[in-house]
Amino acid sequence: MPDDLLRFVIGPTPYSGWWLWLAVLLILLVIGWYAAVFVWTLPAERLRRLPLVGSWHARLLRRRFARTIDNVAERHRRGDLPAPDAAALISRTLRSFLHQATGTPAQYMHVEAIASGALAPAAPVFEALNDAQFNASSPVDVAQTGSAAEELVRTWP
Repeated sequence: MPDDLLRFVIGPTPYSGWWLWLAVLLILLVIGWYAAVFVWTLPAERLRRLPLVGSWHARLLRRRFARTIDNVAERHRRGDLPAPDAAALISRTLRSFLHQATGTPAQYMHVEAIASGALAPAAPVFEALNDAQFNASSPVDVAQTGSAAEELVRTWP
């Protein structure tokens, strides 16, 4: 009798049980997609505070900005970019990295302010880049300074 009542309430099941699992899988995929978009669009300062995502975000930042600096230095080595332009691009990239990695507005800071604060390890690189950018007779090798900037990004705490 209970089986007959169940069939009366539910009715015959003309579909396979795999449809239920497919529906559950699709719902989980949509939830995962929304979670990924939410995390991807978080501000950098909130990402740094998340336990697992923060370390992943830091590695991704280091790799992305180091690759950008390497590309600029390579373009300079090939002769596509003159030294002042390459130094300006490397400086802008390094300042953007420091802002994303630490939250300090490095884009707006003078080298002296960088040297006296938490970003002090980057000050010698910025001094060399400024010399290469603004001094026409600068002895600074931009490719070597670019390598130093790339190493700074890769080893930033």
